Amino acid sequence: MQAPFKPITFLSRDVKVERRDDGTVVLQSNHQLKPYEKHVPAFLAKWAAEVPDRVWLAQRRGPDRDWLKLSYAEAKRQVDAATQALLDRGFGPDRPVMILSSNSIEFALLTMAAMQARAPVAPVSPAYSVMSQDHAKLKYVFDLVKPGLVFVQNGEIYARALAALDLEGVLLVHVDKPPPLMQSLPWSELVATKTTDAVAASVAKIEPGTVGKFLFTSGSTGMPKAVINTQEMMCANVAMMSMARVRKPTDPAPVMLDWLPWNHTMGGNATFQGNLAEGGTTWIDDGKPLPGLFEETLRNLREVSPTSFSNVPAGYAMLATALEKDEVLARRFFGNINVLSYGGATLPDDLYERMETLAVKHTGCRIPFITGWGATETAPTATSVHWASDRVGLVGLPYPGVQLKMVPTGEEGRYELRLKSVIVTPGYFKQPDLTAKMFDEEGFYKIGDAGRFVDPADPSWGLIFDGRVVEDFKLMSGTFVLVGTLRTTAIAAATPVLQDAVVCGEGRDQVGLLGFPNIAACRQVAGDKEATLTTAELLAHPAVVDTLKSGLAAMNAAAKGSSMQVRRVLLMAEPPSVDGHEITDKGYINQRATLERRRALVDRLYAGGEGVIVV
Repeated sequence: MQAPFKPITFLSRDVKVERRDDGTVVLQSNHQLKPYEKHVPAFLAKWAAEVPDRVWLAQRRGPDRDWLKLSYAEAKRQVDAATQALLDRGFGPDRPVMILSSNSIEFALLTMAAMQARAPVAPVSPAYSVMSQDHAKLKYVFDLVKPGLVFVQNGEIYARALAALDLEGVLLVHVDKPPPLMQSLPWSELVATKTTDAVAASVAKIEPGTVGKFLFTSGSTGMPKAVINTQEMMCANVAMMSMARVRKPTDPAPVMLDWLPWNHTMGGNATFQGNLAEGGTTWIDDGKPLPGLFEETLRNLREVSPTSFSNVPAGYAMLATALEKDEVLARRFFGNINVLSYGGATLPDDLYERMETLAVKHTGCRIPFITGWGATETAPTATSVHWASDRVGLVGLPYPGVQLKMVPTGEEGRYELRLKSVIVTPGYFKQPDLTAKMFDEEGFYKIGDAGRFVDPADPSWGLIFDGRVVEDFKLMSGTFVLVGTLRTTAIAAATPVLQDAVVCGEGRDQVGLLGFPNIAACRQVAGDKEATLTTAELLAHPAVVDTLKSGLAAMNAAAKGSSMQVRRVLLMAEPPSVDGHEITDKGYINQRATLERRRALVDRLYAGGEGVIVV
């Protein structure tokens, strides 16, 4: 790990620190935010004019799964045609466009077309349609937004979801197959529309405050909120990201293999729009970091050599294993890589070291791992690790144009984090009561997260994420449990048995976990290659139990105090429920909703019932 980092030009860590008498700290960059585009469609117009033949989007299609590629020029033509079709049908600021689809070329084109028509885009998590049984969340967001158009990639896949909605007066559009027994317009008809001057006139009317998207987020109540994303929010955030890592005019165009869902702010704003702003090529990855689905990602990486790569820690675990076994794949993966990025959770140290060992082997250098921090309400990234760092778990420093207010929580060195910036949403659509609660008396957005300085004497080393303030609780002893920090630490300690966990113990004498097991990993640990064990037998297998206990025991031994020690665990066979609000549209576990829904299991955990593992 002594090899040098690959030389990348990053923004310097130049920060201004204001320390107040009450202990509050306000942190901001001394760099001025550079001018930014007026709206997102301007990026597409720019590259269609400058590099018309460059591939913008590619996705596997058809029975042979060959790559369908779309150039910037052809994409701009189809976007303009679809824009005209929307304008002809009266779409605009008061008639949103709702997308029920996984990532696709048409998803991207319709997003740009709706923005050009100034109709807010409302991309909805596919889980609300295809995983839900009662479609409660889908119906809720549909009634909240009241779209004038609903788009589905495949009408047959979304047939049940569509049947749950009142589509009277709503234009239904499909790509592959029409929904059964419903009138639906083929996508091909939209992009066959003849363009007129009305398209350019509509684009000229886009203002910084024009609503570009409604992005949905699930909070502690379990029901999604529609976060208003203005054009200025999104474009300013893209400018911030481009300042953090400086690209030279001679650098090759970015190439990205992207699976992150575009209905989520990270995938739809930071990744997709960030790559568009740089004139890059996005290869749409239909794989996911899940057993049985990651093989598609590996297949794609054998053909696509990205310049940057982003994934969640679970994805990197699968990738590292594959690269360690396949020299040809590893050489191709690292051939053009400049940076690696992660999100969703802290990257475990051992995984970081495995990836860097591979990088040194195949490039002679370590590759900088970068990450950031923010929310759907901040378009999304407010801070960034814009330097090559030896450690993981950082959230970095505020971008230029962002003020970070750090309010003491009462625990030494720990602060509640709040934000003020042009990238902060003006509020939640049709929910003024919730909007009013978002901001403090100085207008800072109360994001609900906590952090602490890496080095309190030198703030330029940035911040460490330290959990969710709103999830923390006290034990019977009065000791605070930092749920976010303990949860990630425990999952890493119990690797690979735990996929996720809910931290329990409010008002009790010790901390416990309700654990969501990684079933595939548990079968490997148990040596159950043929999957002959039932789930209950698997979770009670001595090898699985011993792996869990030994990992958590080591964590407990290194912990300072009872609040960072896990003393009992119950592994649950039932996965998190979409309809029970246990899992958000981003794939994160809703701690509060899960504890409420599984209250009987919490009681069993502390009563010492069947399946309880005492550490």
